[in-house]
Amino acid sequence: MVGHIPLEDVILVRIQVPQPKNIMAFAINIFNNLINTLMVHSLITAEYIWLDGQKPTAKLRSKTKVIKGPVSQVSEIPMWGFDGSSTEQAEGHFSDCMLKPVYFITDPINKAPNILVMCEVLNADGTPHPSNTRHVLAQVAEKYKEHDAWFGIEQEYTLYRKDRPLGWPDHGFPSPQGRYYCGVGFDEVHGRPLVEAHLKACLEAGLLISGINAEVMPAQWEFQVGPLNPLDVGDQLWLARWLLYRLGEEHQVYAKLDPKPISGDWNGAGGHTNFSIKSMREDGGMEVINKACEKLKQFHKQHIRVYGADNDKRLTGKHETCSINDFRYGVSDRGASIRIPMAAANAGKGYLEDRRPAANLDPYQICTALIETTCGDGFDSDKYHWSNFEPKA
Repeated sequence: MVGHIPLEDVILVRIQVPQPKNIMAFAINIFNNLINTLMVHSLITAEYIWLDGQKPTAKLRSKTKVIKGPVSQVSEIPMWGFDGSSTEQAEGHFSDCMLKPVYFITDPINKAPNILVMCEVLNADGTPHPSNTRHVLAQVAEKYKEHDAWFGIEQEYTLYRKDRPLGWPDHGFPSPQGRYYCGVGFDEVHGRPLVEAHLKACLEAGLLISGINAEVMPAQWEFQVGPLNPLDVGDQLWLARWLLYRLGEEHQVYAKLDPKPISGDWNGAGGHTNFSIKSMREDGGMEVINKACEKLKQFHKQHIRVYGADNDKRLTGKHETCSINDFRYGVSDRGASIRIPMAAANAGKGYLEDRRPAANLDPYQICTALIETTCGDGFDSDKYHWSNFEPKA
């Protein structure tokens, strides 16, 4: 070995000294060859990111691998292994699991050419692990690809420090909510330095973040991802979450996706999912939207089973929600299960907003459910052994 470069990769050059009149061209040629050689053999960091096997809600895990770069396509990123017994994805006596890279972006923290890599988890034999919800969505998206489904997800979250929402008093509560939504000023919003650092990092990484805003409860924020196809919106949401957690380390603040972080007269945190298929976006699309809402009503309980743990604490019929036990839809109704935006109603086409998903949603599961119910015969969570909440019979 020469440094980190194998001997067989070392380029040996026999230098023949040129005539003085060609010395500048010779020097430029040597310099360019040197740069090209360094580019070929440069090492970069790849942060492998995956979902663990915790139930009812999976957590993000990651570790760093040094690989040759730069990387131009996902097939250039090698597979890797990890100890599944430490992530609730394997037993200790047979603990190896595999990480299959499926999507990558520029690492905005360590900068290009370093990368962040979203991975699927495979068993040691190469089959999809039971926790691999992305693999299921990939099959469903392929089956119904002619419908050209688009998704946009509104990720609400709450910032914490020392087990209290950021900026809240050590004892008691802040002033009642109402003044904080899209607020400005030190007395009304808390955590903006992290929120804006996160937005900049997401944009630098190439994530399709379409906006941010302070939410109804103090220390609660939202960012939006999309519109994107099913797999991309899932991958980008998980990567955006990872960046939020990672940047929080530097600000000594952490984000929680608890659907009801504070009990009482405080808003919960959701993952409202905007959804459309091609026929909804075309002339006459409102009829397709209404038919979709009727099908979603029929499969309400199946959807609720994968719309987030503890979602019953949030979907109470108060604080801009419909009761978890009911289903209704309407134009501009933020107290409905499904809201049809006013712009869509006026245009006679567009999209619907599913307001039922909680902040701790798995986007791969949400997209699977919406596609199968809208485009197929209906979503059945038992088919995939999925459940993070059991609604009342």
